[in-house]
Amino acid sequence: MGSDSVSTSTKPPQGDPSASLLSLNAGSLSDPSNPHQKNTANSVIFTSLILVTCIALAAASAFSFLFFSFSSVPRTDSSSASLQTTSRSLTKLNHPVVLLISSDGFRFGYQFKTHTPNIHRLIVNGTEAETGLIPVFPTLTFPNHYSIVTGLYPAHHGIINNYFDDPKTGEVFTMASHEPKWWLGEPLWETVANHGLKAATYFWPGSEVHKGSWTCPPGFCKFYNGSVPFDERVDTVLSYFDLPASEIPVFMTLYFEDPDHQGHNVGPDGPEITEAVAGIDRMIGKLIDGLEKRGVFEDVTIIMVGDHGMVGTCDKRLIFLDDLAPWIDIPADWVQSYTPLLAIRPPPGFAPSDVVAKMNEGLRSGKVQNGKNLKVYLKEKLPSRLHYAASARIPPIIGMLDEGFKVEQKRTEGQECGGAHGYDNALFSMRTIFIGHGPRFARGQKVPSFENVQIYNLVTSILNIQGAPNNGSVSFPSTVLLPNPHKF
Repeated sequence: MGSDSVSTSTKPPQGDPSASLLSLNAGSLSDPSNPHQKNTANSVIFTSLILVTCIALAAASAFSFLFFSFSSVPRTDSSSASLQTTSRSLTKLNHPVVLLISSDGFRFGYQFKTHTPNIHRLIVNGTEAETGLIPVFPTLTFPNHYSIVTGLYPAHHGIINNYFDDPKTGEVFTMASHEPKWWLGEPLWETVANHGLKAATYFWPGSEVHKGSWTCPPGFCKFYNGSVPFDERVDTVLSYFDLPASEIPVFMTLYFEDPDHQGHNVGPDGPEITEAVAGIDRMIGKLIDGLEKRGVFEDVTIIMVGDHGMVGTCDKRLIFLDDLAPWIDIPADWVQSYTPLLAIRPPPGFAPSDVVAKMNEGLRSGKVQNGKNLKVYLKEKLPSRLHYAASARIPPIIGMLDEGFKVEQKRTEGQECGGAHGYDNALFSMRTIFIGHGPRFARGQKVPSFENVQIYNLVTSILNIQGAPNNGSVSFPSTVLLPNPHKF
């Protein structure tokens, strides 16, 4: 019955190899006693298989060529953007201007939490670090803000934590310390001043420090005051563009505390974060609108960054130093920082190597709550990628916590959940944003993630000035910026 049904099937159209193969198979089945017919059929079958294979390979090759050709083209929001090979000319300003904006604690991904049309506008018409900006270690506010403007790792610019002691003098650094001795390296506003140009800072760690040629000039340097409304900050920056063209500062900073404040209170996923991100987007919209009204939006380079990310924490993820007592006593006066960066400076007479060995023995014993989530190092034994050893200000013992864990001295009755940062900068949760918009940034360009120490050289390249030595790569700007044939 099967044989009859195949032999009486409709004749396939000519030129269809697969249909011919079906017909020939049917013929060979109809008369198995005919060896000549069988050999002929087998030959034709073999030829047809080769033909079908060749057609399939040709189609696959064509598809692969088209796929990889299109995938290699940078994503842009306009067809003309892919043709852009050099920077755009200034139309109103007579010199480049860079506005560096920080949104504290803006974890990478927050831009997708809610409708952010203004941030999105900068992204689609500019250049974005596709998977975020990598902070320096420790992923804290002051070390990272100062790394952004100096191009130096904390061990080299001196701000190794938000709070720390000077082991030589016993003096304590706090976020209100403005003495130049703490602030090493050369921040961008000082570099600009060294070239006889003007800079303006509306809040930024280190900007209030009188250092080198930078004197924090009245009217162009704001002393930190967290109560100043964000709108007022934006209005002040916009007012600089009302000055005569030659008087407009070539470099400006603008700082917002949000959404870091909310992140510490509720973690990265609370509705307060969404509201804060929407608020930052409104400020970016206000800024763009003001620049457009003055006719300079396309001339101004806007670089929007954060200093670090944020991760949720809770009391069930606590480690208590007092639990290490069976192995070693760690008094509170040895500890310079508890969490998320544990920093210990034992007094003379206690070998740091012995302290580290005994602490790790206890943490690995299985008898210390969450002990396996803390690893203690001599600072010189930390992973070299952290660049966190070459400073006497860094205590000799550093403990690194797993994501979301915290260290405290002893148990208390309080229960607290929220958010934190300061962890290993290799954690994706610690990443923040980088968005560049302006004449030297290609429209719709995505670049791989990079460390924030590269930003210093980006800015000096855009401003066409010589920067100070730093930890960034001198070749990095050429991988992100459009070539600049224009002379200003």
